[in-house]
Amino acid sequence: MRPTTRVGVFGLLGSGNLGNDGSLEAVLGYLRAEHPEAVVDALCGGPEAVTARFGIPATRMHWNRGEYRTASRAGAVATKGLGKLVDAVRTAAWVRRHDVVIVPGMGVLEATLPLRPWGFPYALFLLCASGRLLGTKVALVGVGAAGIGNRSTRALVRWSARLAAYRSYRDAQSRDALRAMGVDTARDEVYPDLAFSLPTPPAGAAPGPPGRVCVGVMDFHGGDDDRARAEEIHRRYLDGTIRFVRALVEEGRPVRLLTGDRCDATVVAAILDAVDSPLVTAAETASLADLMKEIAPAESVVAIRYHNLICALKTGTPTLAVTYAAKSDALMAEMGLAAYCHPAREFDAERLLEQFRALEKRSAELRQTLVERNRAAVRRLDHQFTALTAALFPATGHVHTPRESS
Repeated sequence: MRPTTRVGVFGLLGSGNLGNDGSLEAVLGYLRAEHPEAVVDALCGGPEAVTARFGIPATRMHWNRGEYRTASRAGAVATKGLGKLVDAVRTAAWVRRHDVVIVPGMGVLEATLPLRPWGFPYALFLLCASGRLLGTKVALVGVGAAGIGNRSTRALVRWSARLAAYRSYRDAQSRDALRAMGVDTARDEVYPDLAFSLPTPPAGAAPGPPGRVCVGVMDFHGGDDDRARAEEIHRRYLDGTIRFVRALVEEGRPVRLLTGDRCDATVVAAILDAVDSPLVTAAETASLADLMKEIAPAESVVAIRYHNLICALKTGTPTLAVTYAAKSDALMAEMGLAAYCHPAREFDAERLLEQFRALEKRSAELRQTLVERNRAAVRRLDHQFTALTAALFPATGHVHTPRESS
């Protein structure tokens, strides 16, 4: 009988972002298959949701429930300051109870969306520092990273990475970004995003109307360095998306709107209001599996959120990416679709339509390319899980069994 291993998972999990929860699902699948002796719990953003969906105990990451709300009154500011001190103690106490803590995927080392240094970057630093001080291995597994302009955020990210016991990345540019920040990445490896290890729905499981196009949307306002023009960026993206959807409807194409975070609902509502047509419908999805079921029967996909793109690519559906960060361009290049990227900040509906028509002309060829690239991604993730076992669970003597790609 194997000795019990106490494993913690950490991140903005259960907070409404399907991609983050998909990364957790992938890691839990690995642990349950390869390390059934592990006793797992979470320190996360939405503990109730994590427990309900994944069946593991979970604790709220922040003592202050208003951590991610702007504080203007003196009382709220004081509460936030006190929360930083309380969180340092709470995080250390939680880390101490574990042999291993895993941060499953996510863009935890980037600021491609608006981010305050004393929110999640500070929480991640507390985690990694506690692990180093208390002798608990902290593993950043398949994470995303990018260059960061804000000095405080960059410093917290750099020290978090340095203090982690294990690091791997979801693309080469993430490793390069950490190296540019002064982190020694010589022993760090790059693997596909963890979500590529999730099962895909069987062919023909949910047939859809002929000609359907899935359009993934996002409450997009630019990144951390775009705060001064955030509303301008959002308006351009939203207006362009509305024009694109309207053009598809005028051609008689059914359009299915997809989201990846609960905050995207406002964009869906705006599109439905502006394009008043029975051809435009919105999906209700609670997981990456739900997204893939929606996408699988579609003729093609246009999407902006990173994990919406992954779901589309995993199902082998020709995909056009509206890219807001270099990670999306890197993903599309890796999957053989580099020519089909459109910049979110310079959204141009006419240009997007041209790219979309070019994509559909090559549909059969691109579907075959995606079959081959998906098989390669699954093989590489098998190596990731083997490496993770060697780094975190050496005492088990367990050998990872490669899985067949779905």
